[in-house]
Amino acid sequence: MPLRRSARWSVFFCEASTNAHLILNSPRWIGVAEISVSILVLPDAVVDGHVLEKTSMIPQLHFYSWTWCIGCWLFLGGSQGLAEDPPAVDFENHVAPIIIRNCLECHQSKNPSGGLAVDTASAILAGGESGSAVTRNSATESLLFQRVSSGEMPPPYHGESRVLAAGDVEILRQWIDAGAIFPVDRRLDIYERTNDVRGGRDWWSFQPLRRLDPPWSAAVPAGSNPIDAFIQVALQEHGLTPAPPAARAQLFRRLSWTTIGLPASEAQIAKGNANPVATSISVLVNNLLDSPHFGERWARHWLDVVRFAETSGYERDQTKPFAWKYRDWVVNAFNSDMPYDEFIREQLAGDQMPLRSESTVIATGFLRLGTWNDEPNDAEDYKYERLEDLVHATSSAFLGMTTKCARCHDHKFDPIPQEDYYRIAAAFWPGPISPGPSDLLGGPHADVLGYREVLGWTDVTTTPSPLYVLKNGERHHPMQAVTAGVLSCVPGKQTELDASLPVKDVHVTGGRLQLADWIASPRNPLTARVIVNRLWQHHFGEGLVRSSNNFGFTGDRPTHPELLDWLATELIDNNWSLKHIHRLILTSATWQQSSLHPQHDAYVQKDSANRFLWRANRRRMEAEAVRDGFLAASGELDLRIGGPGFFPTISAEALEGLSRKAAAWTASPESEQHRRSLYIFTQRSLLPPMMTAFDLCDTTLPCGQRDVTIVAPQALTLLNNEFIHNRAASLAGRITKNEPEAVTGQIAAVWRAVLNREPSQVEMQMAAEHVQQQTDRFQQSDSENPQRTLSSHELALASLCVVLFNSNEFIYID
Repeated sequence: MPLRRSARWSVFFCEASTNAHLILNSPRWIGVAEISVSILVLPDAVVDGHVLEKTSMIPQLHFYSWTWCIGCWLFLGGSQGLAEDPPAVDFENHVAPIIIRNCLECHQSKNPSGGLAVDTASAILAGGESGSAVTRNSATESLLFQRVSSGEMPPPYHGESRVLAAGDVEILRQWIDAGAIFPVDRRLDIYERTNDVRGGRDWWSFQPLRRLDPPWSAAVPAGSNPIDAFIQVALQEHGLTPAPPAARAQLFRRLSWTTIGLPASEAQIAKGNANPVATSISVLVNNLLDSPHFGERWARHWLDVVRFAETSGYERDQTKPFAWKYRDWVVNAFNSDMPYDEFIREQLAGDQMPLRSESTVIATGFLRLGTWNDEPNDAEDYKYERLEDLVHATSSAFLGMTTKCARCHDHKFDPIPQEDYYRIAAAFWPGPISPGPSDLLGGPHADVLGYREVLGWTDVTTTPSPLYVLKNGERHHPMQAVTAGVLSCVPGKQTELDASLPVKDVHVTGGRLQLADWIASPRNPLTARVIVNRLWQHHFGEGLVRSSNNFGFTGDRPTHPELLDWLATELIDNNWSLKHIHRLILTSATWQQSSLHPQHDAYVQKDSANRFLWRANRRRMEAEAVRDGFLAASGELDLRIGGPGFFPTISAEALEGLSRKAAAWTASPESEQHRRSLYIFTQRSLLPPMMTAFDLCDTTLPCGQRDVTIVAPQALTLLNNEFIHNRAASLAGRITKNEPEAVTGQIAAVWRAVLNREPSQVEMQMAAEHVQQQTDRFQQSDSENPQRTLSSHELALASLCVVLFNSNEFIYID
């Protein structure tokens, strides 16, 4: 049956026209006419935005008498309007957000629960197994309203109620009673908005960068470090004040460790104490940032992120003979302050860059740092395992996203559909390698032998091989083909990359280079945020976003979002210079404050984790810094930079688990073992036990932040490890040679070498007593150790060195 609907509109007339217009809210309206409209509608029509489909409408207009209001308008001075109706419920602004946040998790067209989808107009009217979800113009008769008003829907999540707020229920009632307007061309997307269980495209990290002016105040006036201005705002909001500046000696030690990973030398400390003006903190910062050891320190942080190792892992754990060249490339990149956008491009596509060189090709070692199984059960399946490793390493390192979770299905928590995973993977997809016949004599066998002499491979065409979305991530269930692309949740019109375009003078397609350009774009909101957060993390102990590899829904939100965006834009505006951000952080009063606060007990009640930085965080050194500290204190540290790694001595007990002990690990000469820990050969199946005791990271996965534990094996290692006792003996021997007479002078020298300061009077007395007691003990046992090379006094002094190596003051940075 046809449906007749009637409506009455007020049609306003413009002062300068005799034609009626359906335009409202103009200040120049001077008249109004009432029009009664009858519309004859066949079934499945669209009326006023209501979805009925297959429209056939016959309008019938009946004009009633005109009512001119000029006199009223003049009388009211034109300043009074007609009485306004209550604001109507708007679908896009009011209704759609409620449905997206609360209903689409289960009721979208793709696999709808109960057969009910509510993401399109036709679907919501069609309903599901229980019938239509909406009865237009009657909320009380609509199943959707009945379920949400009773609290039955949405269902609890992990035992927590998700009952809609009363205001949301009222919006749905008004919307249904007004006809349930739902635009016919609108499809609601679960990724549009964040809800209680997943992030949407409105999640904070996907929003464009916003640069706000620093919030200067009386406490932090204009001209100060902008970082302090942002921190001060948060402190005031939470009733906190910053700690006083740290002592100069503490700053020296803290600054040296955080920038180059080594203690300040006795000569540097003496010079700083003698001339504080010439050795101001800003001067020291510049000197340390220019040090060649700066790149070594910060390369170690980056190598954690990219799962660096020099073997392939798995049972055979084969050596990657030239992986060390990538490590040296990272050191040089940080030392030269390579712009970070260039740093990204060279690692992802250095071989495809127009100005490629040996250095840019070495940078692509990033792509081969992961584990490698040379005997997979299924070689074809393993190609997809390799792709997952590349997607995960790339997205976590540069974007702070867990994209690999979308390999088998849409991401459960972030707005990353399965197609996005395969778009990123397609940039790395080589396709099948099928070399054609050669001119070698001897047939196919000769061809196989000839592959060993191949100097390089090239694409036959400029069209990349297709990659298919795999159902449940299984190779035998391909679905639609995809081309190289990017994450659709990041703002921008670009979601696909034209990887078929050949790179100039390079005989390969350019999918990786285009992906690198998209990641390194200033318009990508993730890239700059992620890297400045990593720098902040290693200077303060944790980032403004604590989950440095996860900026998604399951990660942490930033404590200072305005500061994070300011630092990100500052990086971009300064040619992506990482040293510029380092300098800003290190010269801030926030970084230079003491770890002790006069109101500590009261402030712990307000901010126990020190998230708002009312004091400096006390931090334990990483495994590499601890080992390097032993060598630096003993005076044995070899500061040579670069080159192949060395093999430290490992106890026989640790080698017992290896099938071929001699072939698996042969210690380097003692002189080689005094190099920095960065240059230890990193074998996945055998990491040095002394290092693992101090939370050496897992080399099979990207590591954004190492665990920091306090466990008994650490103390036992420091007390009993042979390497540490050898360093103590070397230090004692050097000191007794330089200070042959005075025991107090020797003790003071030990304090300066290990703790970078003079001992207090109490410490001097206790240390002297300890040395004397240990000397007596060793003298009594001389006859039992005729081959001992150190004197009883040197052994006693070495035992004092071991004590200081075990102290919190040595292991922790204050």
